[in-house]
Amino acid sequence: MIRKFRTVSGLGLISSAILMAVLAGTATLSAQQPAEQPSQTQQPTTQQPQSQQPPSQEPQAQQPEEQQPASNQEATPEETTRPIKPKNYRNWTFNVDGGASLTNGTTAKFVRGGGGVIGGGVARNLSKSFGFRFDFQFDNLPLRNSALQLAQAPGAVDHAYTAMLDPIINITASKNWGGYIVFGPTFLRRSGKLDSSSAIPGSACGPFFNWWRTCYGGNLPPDGRFLNEGQNEFGYNFGGAITRKILPHVDVYAEFRYVHGKHYGPTTDFRPITVGVRW
Repeated sequence: MIRKFRTVSGLGLISSAILMAVLAGTATLSAQQPAEQPSQTQQPTTQQPQSQQPPSQEPQAQQPEEQQPASNQEATPEETTRPIKPKNYRNWTFNVDGGASLTNGTTAKFVRGGGGVIGGGVARNLSKSFGFRFDFQFDNLPLRNSALQLAQAPGAVDHAYTAMLDPIINITASKNWGGYIVFGPTFLRRSGKLDSSSAIPGSACGPFFNWWRTCYGGNLPPDGRFLNEGQNEFGYNFGGAITRKILPHVDVYAEFRYVHGKHYGPTTDFRPITVGVRW
């Protein structure tokens, strides 16, 4: 019995030692596993900044270079897509007109109204509303019967050639209606001829011959050269017109002007009223 007890007790001790060794090994493994996991997880965290640091630095160095062409690309479409304002006027316009004139001032004493007028012109437009216009007119100045009596002549002809350079202001009232205003300097050449005259050469000049500009020293020239008159005058003109569009680039207009020319004392004054076409 004692021998069996010793044998059992010895086996128990051996089994107890083996059990304790197994438990000790298990505890050692469980203690080592948590220590190894943090080391494995910390390695990516320590290595991740090293792997990401070069990419983070490269965009910072390339960012200004990438932004510069982007700004250029934004400016280019604005320039190419900028709307171009259409031109709503023509650089050059031309006109022809005709009508009659009324007289004024000293001219009305010797010239009756109703003389024929014909003319034409060209305008250089700087904008839709402003430009410069040159006009040339021929104005017939028929003498009154009272003037022929003063000249002691059975008949006569008299006319004026007029050149006018004016600023022109165009006014648009509606799609088809408008107008313009003109004013500026005038050069006038007045010339005429008496059919004949019974006036005595060297005699005193009357009002008509003073206006006719053939007096010299208050008397008619002794050689009888007082039948023809011709003089250059400088002055001014101003006026305006109403226009009506009949085609896309054609207007008709009715114009009124006042023309004044002067050569020393005598003056020439008349008011042309014309109807014309402008294109």
